[in-house]
Amino acid sequence: MKAIFGVLSLLVVLAIVGSIAKRQLQAVAPSSATGVAGSTAPFAPDPNAATVAEHARSAQERARVDTTRALEQGVQRNERADP
Repeated sequence: MKAIFGVLSLLVVLAIVGSIAKRQLQAVAPSSATGVAGSTAPFAPDPNAATVAEHARSAQERARVDTTRALEQGVQRNERADP
């Protein structure tokens, strides 16, 4: 009897955690899951790339460009802050 209650309580906890995780994922994912044209997903696959390797290279290139741009903006912001 004790084992049955243990298994049932474990299933209840798993159901609660699963439901919370599902809500959290739905709250975060609708913008990228809708498939709207012009979506600004950070690493959306390049529709012109044909292979996985090309997708990976384009994602790496976008990450490198975005990082460089962010660093340059930080430098400009610091230069404006220090007269």
